[in-house]
Amino acid sequence: MRLDQYLAHLIFPDQSRSQIQSWIKQGCVRVNGVTVKTGYLIRQEDAISIDEPERPVPETPLPEELPLVLIHNDDDLAVIDKPAGMVCHLGAGVRSGTLVNALLYHFGSMETGDRTRPGIVHRLDKLTSGVMVVAKNAWTHRELARQFRSREVEKEYLALVYGRPTPMTGKIDLPIGRDPKDRKKISVRAARGRSAITRYQTLKRYGPFTLLKVRIETGRTHQIRVHLAHKGHPVVGDALYGGSRSRNLPAGLRQAVEEMPRFFLHSHRLEFCHPRTGRPLSFTAPLPGELEQFLAAI
Repeated sequence: MRLDQYLAHLIFPDQSRSQIQSWIKQGCVRVNGVTVKTGYLIRQEDAISIDEPERPVPETPLPEELPLVLIHNDDDLAVIDKPAGMVCHLGAGVRSGTLVNALLYHFGSMETGDRTRPGIVHRLDKLTSGVMVVAKNAWTHRELARQFRSREVEKEYLALVYGRPTPMTGKIDLPIGRDPKDRKKISVRAARGRSAITRYQTLKRYGPFTLLKVRIETGRTHQIRVHLAHKGHPVVGDALYGGSRSRNLPAGLRQAVEEMPRFFLHSHRLEFCHPRTGRPLSFTAPLPGELEQFLAAI
């Protein structure tokens, strides 16, 4: 197999082949200690080493006329209902169409310290929908960030998972971090995992699936998806952590899962204190149409 094919298909499946080829041309990939061309044919005994490629200088996001669903809006902050498919800020391979681009269009300059992700206090995965709070000024950003760090913010999600978790209500307390075998994934096997606590409660069963209410006391990357998958109940539609679980479903259910354009995880409720007034606030975002339709279909 060609070197670029091997890396793209088996080592970095979330990277494009053109990106892999760029790394090889930059000299980031060596075979048996020497740089090679993208078309090099690998042999069974070859030793492949990969250096992290140079990261480009972060770009400054620009305003873009993108729709934004506002749940709450005042001089200090806004609460939005983020749709699935929208990335929160610029990053690897993402140069436009983000939540930050939309915020800059609707609210103008948001001087919150970080010019690459103004307004962003916390994040949701690209395919996770639901309620988020954003800051409009540096003081609000600092205070909201403090509340998140101090675990004063209550975050509640709705997740549809495979199987029937036991017990029906439980707590998962396992540190997580970068997977030692796949740096694109998060895992409970990380050598230096960070504390992560997830609580869940069964709401309703749908045949081979279960709808859960999930509360997280920490806000680690992919936390809910990793914890539930480790317990044996991955989120429905989550190809990264759920593997090929849909193959064992009856034909109709399998088709419904495979046709769903996202995984079933939604940020349903967010509670915090307003930084300026100290007043407790609670906001909810209803399940989006595609998830309601999926529940109806199953």
